[in-house]
Amino acid sequence: MKTFQQPFTTRLAYVLISLVIITYGLYMLKDLLIPLTFAAILALLLLPVCQLLEKWGFTRWLAITITILITIGVLLSLFYLVYIQIMDFEEILPQLTEKVEKLYFDVQIFIRKNFHITRTQQRVEGKKYLTEFLKNNSDILGSTLSTTTGLLGNLTLIPLYIFLMLLYRDFIKVFFYKAFKSVSSHRVNVVLKKIKNVVIDYMVGLIMVIGIIGILNTVGLSLLGIEHAIFFGFLASFLVLLPYIGIAIGSLLPILFALITKDNPLYAVGVASLFAAIQFLEGNFITPYIVGSKVSINSMAAIIALIVFSSLWGMSGLVLALPLTAIIKVIFDSVEGLKPFGFLLGDADHADVPK
Repeated sequence: MKTFQQPFTTRLAYVLISLVIITYGLYMLKDLLIPLTFAAILALLLLPVCQLLEKWGFTRWLAITITILITIGVLLSLFYLVYIQIMDFEEILPQLTEKVEKLYFDVQIFIRKNFHITRTQQRVEGKKYLTEFLKNNSDILGSTLSTTTGLLGNLTLIPLYIFLMLLYRDFIKVFFYKAFKSVSSHRVNVVLKKIKNVVIDYMVGLIMVIGIIGILNTVGLSLLGIEHAIFFGFLASFLVLLPYIGIAIGSLLPILFALITKDNPLYAVGVASLFAAIQFLEGNFITPYIVGSKVSINSMAAIIALIVFSSLWGMSGLVLALPLTAIIKVIFDSVEGLKPFGFLLGDADHADVPK
C-alpha cells in the first residue's frame, strides 16, 4: 500500500505550530511546572537513598519520609551556617556605616569640585530622580514581588511532590509503558534509566563543582586578607547554579565589601582578579571535566537553552536549563527521527566530519 508523504512546508508548519503551543503552555503553566520540575529532579537525586533504605527493611513511605527529612535537615543546617555568618556582620556594622558615609561624602565633594554642583543641589536632584524611578517602575516592582511571592509559595509544595513521585514511581513507570506501547518495555526502561543517570550525574557533578569553587574562593579571599572569606567564598560558589554568570554575580558583594572595609582600592581589584581567574578555571577546566564528561552539551546549545528557559521561567529557568536540556538530549538520542537534533545538542568537539 502506497503511503502519502506530506509536503515539507506542511510538516514544517506542523512543527512550528507545535513549538508555539508548547512554548505558550510552558510559560502559562510556569507556576505549576517549575516546582514540579524541581521536585522531579530532586526525586531522581534522592531515589538511590530511598532505595537503599528500602533494602534495609523500611517500608516505602517511611523510607521516603526519612530521606526527605534528612534532606531538609541538611538544607536547614546550611541556612543556619549562613545565618551565623550574617549575624557576624553586626560586629563590623558601625565600621561599614562609617565607611559608606565617608564614601558618600567623598563622592559629593568630587561632584562639587568637578561639576560645580552644590551638595544641596545634589540631594534635591537625587531625591527627584529616585522619586521618578520609583514612580516609573512601581508596576514592575509590584509584579516582580507578586511573582516572587507566588513562586516561593509554590516551592513549598516541592517536598510533597517529591514524596508522591517517589511513592508512585512504579505507577509512573507503567504510565510510560502505556504511553509508548508501540515501543518495547525494555527500550522504555533503557531511556528512563539514561534520564535518571544523566540527572544524578549532573547534580552530583554540580555539588562537586560548588565545593571546589567554594574552597578556591575561600583560600583566595583569605590570602587577600578579606574578612568572612568562607561566607563570601561559598556564597559565590553556590551561584554556580547560574551557569556562566553565577561567579561574576557572586563576586560583586566581596568586591564592595573590600572597597568599604579596606583603605586601599587595590584590595577590590585583587578580589575582582581572583574571581575572574576562578571563573576562567571553572568554565574551561573544572565544570567541563567534572560535569561535561557526564552531560555532553555543547556551549552553543547551552547558551541558547539558558536564554530560552530564562525567558520562560526567569531565574528558575536559568537553574533548570542545563539539566532539562540534558534530558531532552537523551530523549532525542533515543528516537530515530530526532537523533539529528540530539547530535546538534551534543559535544561538538567529538563530531566526525566526513572527508
